[in-house]
Amino acid sequence: MEITIEMIKELREATGAGVSDCKKALIEADGNYQKAVDYLREKGIATAAKRADRLASNGTVEMYSHGGGRVGVMVEVNCETDFVARAEEFKKFAHEVALQIAASAPKYVSDTQIPQEELDHEAMIAKNRAIEEGKPEAVAGKIVEGRLNKYKDEVCLLRQAYIRDDSLTIADLLNQTIAATGENIIIRRFHRWELGEGLGE
Repeated sequence: MEITIEMIKELREATGAGVSDCKKALIEADGNYQKAVDYLREKGIATAAKRADRLASNGTVEMYSHGGGRVGVMVEVNCETDFVARAEEFKKFAHEVALQIAASAPKYVSDTQIPQEELDHEAMIAKNRAIEEGKPEAVAGKIVEGRLNKYKDEVCLLRQAYIRDDSLTIADLLNQTIAATGENIIIRRFHRWELGEGLGE
């Protein structure tokens, strides 16, 4: 069954989930609206969207050291109540996020934080590479878009594939934790240090 823009829009308005999540849900449900809603609810995406505007001022600062002290990570993860901040599920999530940052070295929490000049620079590199590879002008735009998306997947924590299960992103893991705890959870900020980094600059 063909998934139309109208179907995605209707599902998005009802659940508050993102466009790509709604499209994926409709594909999984073969266009069946109710099954798509159930799919989003099972994944915790629909409930996550509804909780996104609630204030998250409690939480934890998780610290993690890796490789005998060669890599250090500090990440602030917020939730709504002190009760959830002490819950095992929340603590486990914060720890997993710290592990992810240590292993995958993201630069930003989300793609909205990437400076425009950085995106422009990456787009220029991708375009020049496409021209050098002899790609026709007509497809160069698609190639640039694809490479920019790949770049965002690499540098944005929420878009990265989860190191323990690459069928999930960190955003998926976050949404599952929101569904499990019943609270809004935000990865607010992080810093990653690597022994000796910047010394050769």
